[in-house]
Amino acid sequence: MIARRALLATAAAAGALPRFAIAQADQRPSVTIAVQKIANTNTLETLREQSNVGSRTWNSYAETLIDVDWLGDLGLLPSLAESWRRIDARSLELTLRDGVLFHDGRRMTAEDVAFSFGPERMGWEMSTEQARNLFGGVPGQGQGRAAPPEVLAIARRTYPGFEKIEIVDACTVRFVNRTPDATLEGRLTRNTGMILSQAAFGNAATWLDHARKPVGTGPYRVAEFRPDQSLTLEAFDDYWGGRPPLRRIRFIEVPEVASRINALLSGEVDFACDMPPDQVSTVERSARHQVVGGHIMNHRLTVFDKNHPQLANPLIRRAFTHAIDRQAIVDALWGGRTRVPKGLQFDFYGAMLQQDWEAPRFDLAEARRLLREAGYRGAPIPYRLLNNYYTNQTPTAQILVEGWRAAGLNVQIEMRENFPQVLSRDGQRGVRDWSNSAAYNDPVASLSAQHGPDGQQWQINEWRNEEFGSLSRLLESSVDLEERRRAFRRMLEIAEREDPAYTVLHQTVNLTAKRRDLRWAPGQSFSMDFRARNWGGAA
Repeated sequence: MIARRALLATAAAAGALPRFAIAQADQRPSVTIAVQKIANTNTLETLREQSNVGSRTWNSYAETLIDVDWLGDLGLLPSLAESWRRIDARSLELTLRDGVLFHDGRRMTAEDVAFSFGPERMGWEMSTEQARNLFGGVPGQGQGRAAPPEVLAIARRTYPGFEKIEIVDACTVRFVNRTPDATLEGRLTRNTGMILSQAAFGNAATWLDHARKPVGTGPYRVAEFRPDQSLTLEAFDDYWGGRPPLRRIRFIEVPEVASRINALLSGEVDFACDMPPDQVSTVERSARHQVVGGHIMNHRLTVFDKNHPQLANPLIRRAFTHAIDRQAIVDALWGGRTRVPKGLQFDFYGAMLQQDWEAPRFDLAEARRLLREAGYRGAPIPYRLLNNYYTNQTPTAQILVEGWRAAGLNVQIEMRENFPQVLSRDGQRGVRDWSNSAAYNDPVASLSAQHGPDGQQWQINEWRNEEFGSLSRLLESSVDLEERRRAFRRMLEIAEREDPAYTVLHQTVNLTAKRRDLRWAPGQSFSMDFRARNWGGAA
């Protein structure tokens, strides 16, 4: 009895009982999600980690000024900016949401917004020469205070006309471009523009320390990131949008599809990402599980390097595009769940959509004619391939190679372990796989951003076309709808017909296996939303 009274007295004096009671009262669930990869660059800084896999996690720990309604009509939504208005064709004024806290407890200010778009984070002070060699050898590792060069390359790709962020007053900022831009609002939804704590960035020992534990405003904070293994997020109960519905979210890397499914069915995980359609029945034989998802704003592509001696001839690249049976891929590997799109564009482009445009027709006779005209004699062309980084990537490659061989193309598969190896100039690049997303409803979000002068293909010296580059600048700076439509159509003609930069295979379908009792819905992007609006708990 004495021992018990002493224990209670000591606990009460230390304040342990109230804290213990509070901790015990938190009955919110935790979830574990099996993914094939968490981040391609082993960072969580979106100015470095621009990938499909990285897109799953970032919106849980950081937010942008304007959001996209991925769960609904794909329209724009207030986020860290509660409202915005156009000043003119070059300027957008935004009113910041009051009372937003960072995960370090500091209040978000206009200065934090200016920092997030400023030279210290985005690397605007770097020279073009420093940023030019993206993936040319070993990318910057961020061991010092300065951001690695690829940060500037990605910032320029996202905000090619950026001039400055002005602080109007404590709750108002103004995004100013050098040139007119019809898409300023959309550009601010890009995850590169997530708002981060300036103080936390300054307190990080190195850029890499910051990049592996960025301090944002999202409903969950980064608790632990173990590169190539796991990412643990914990609820941030001071979140401006209300108390998060989950106590903890844990992403774990499970590269093989079969292993992800086994982990789900055994109860080790609650979600398993990147399900191929032929595994849906395997999952749903369990009454406790289901597969959800559908089309997202992403296209799967095959991309060409014009520096290859054979691919320098556009006739040979055109032959590649006509030797692909896109519908066979859709039917055989996707069970009709997806579709062959109208080139590199999406229906939500609205007035900019080129309704009568089509992907190159499957025509082996035309492919063979083009190869004869080009004088192609069967020289080998390398195809650098990852092992199912994209869902169904390897079986898709097998269908592609058979079609190309039937046309007379000698395509040699070269397996690679990661994207730096795929993009490396070590050896002769030729053909590779890629995907392009549209983060907002305009072709500059995909066509210009990925294939124009600031896009990856130009940055790594893979493909360029001067007329396309000029039209890309026009598309980015014109506010005249008909002029922009004409420019967009001509860009499609160049990049998909005359001087192919890529060829579209199909629209991406994103399928996620989950516990059937968890009331959670997938959106129209790779991101996974675990805010209260998209979580109904266990049924």
